[in-house]
Amino acid sequence: MYRNKSLVMILAGGRGERLYPLSRDRAKPAVPFGGKYRIIDFVLSNFINSGFFKIKILTQFKSDSLNNHISRGWRMSSQLMNQYMDLVPAQMRTGGNWYKGTADAIFQNLNLITDESPEYVLIFGGDHVYKMDVSQMQMYHKEKKSDITISAIPIDIELAKDMGVIVVDKEWRIIDFQEKPENPTPIPGDPSKALVSMGNYIFNKDLLLSKLMSDSKEKDVNSSHDFGKDILPKSIKTDRVYAYDFSRNILPGAEEKERGYWRDVGTIDAYYETNMDLVGVSPLLNLYNKEWPLYTWQPDYPPAKFVFANLEEQRVGYATDSLITEGCIISGGRVSHSIFSPAVRINSYSDVQDSILMEGVNVGRHAKIRKAIIDKNVEIPPNETIGYDLEKDKKRFFVSDSGIVVVPKKSIIE
Repeated sequence: MYRNKSLVMILAGGRGERLYPLSRDRAKPAVPFGGKYRIIDFVLSNFINSGFFKIKILTQFKSDSLNNHISRGWRMSSQLMNQYMDLVPAQMRTGGNWYKGTADAIFQNLNLITDESPEYVLIFGGDHVYKMDVSQMQMYHKEKKSDITISAIPIDIELAKDMGVIVVDKEWRIIDFQEKPENPTPIPGDPSKALVSMGNYIFNKDLLLSKLMSDSKEKDVNSSHDFGKDILPKSIKTDRVYAYDFSRNILPGAEEKERGYWRDVGTIDAYYETNMDLVGVSPLLNLYNKEWPLYTWQPDYPPAKFVFANLEEQRVGYATDSLITEGCIISGGRVSHSIFSPAVRINSYSDVQDSILMEGVNVGRHAKIRKAIIDKNVEIPPNETIGYDLEKDKKRFFVSDSGIVVVPKKSIIE
């Protein structure tokens, strides 16, 4: 099978600066998501469910949290030959520099490719939220006799003005790239849509090695050593480079409305909105599809508990339109339209709305929280209010453009 001839390389070393302060203490792929997961769990689950078992994860900045998560929750069986998921820290094998771009990250680890000698190299990011059967993309790569295949998502053409656009011909061969064009070129046959890159690539191995070696030459002083900015724009002039339409990807057990769901959670607002997509009655991103499970490390916590039903004192512990994970205790407080990671405690008479609370958060009595993200192990004092006076919140915490209040990990609130 072609999957046995493939090496997967996950780029998981980015700083994630736009996701600050959630990325203050951890790499972006390690940021918690959906209560019990990490962002990187999506791409890893996609590959495992698709039957790819040779995976290298390239790490760099603030990688301890990511390393711990992968080592605890993503162990491959040592009894299975040629199946592995290895963490690869930045080793500066080609000099004294950190990764200078996505292409340089692969170039600095060329030994991983030459040692394995695969036929195909799949280079995917570790920081997007989506579900994808990658084998369908690879079948498309083979059918097109492509040298390089880029996964792309069709979006409304009005939204494409602020993004990088891929231009294709009628056969979906890529003929141009447009960066934030005033008048984006539409998809052939659909003037209402334009194509945007998802940052996921399939390369024929020999071509990839040649491209990386050329890009690394000292005389190429104008290169930023990035696939999207340098290697791919040059490649469309000399090689067969095709776009794969992600909206046509079909998952077992998935509903039609789920097709094409992909989110770049690179900002606080995007991260918050994508999390909130999960709590709807019929969400676009379904975590409950047994035919395409989302894997992660499972902490050893007891079941969630809801206590007190004292209607006379309004001391009732309940949650509506919310995701509540293991180890949480809702003790006489109210929760609505929110997502809780493990071991969150909500004490009596408190009220949490439209919020994301991460592991170990403790909300004191009579506290009120609205449209906030509370990072791990934060003690919310009794009678505290967050999200009701943004001018006050800005003096203490980070507040996003849309008014999401973010309380950093282990903050001391006085």
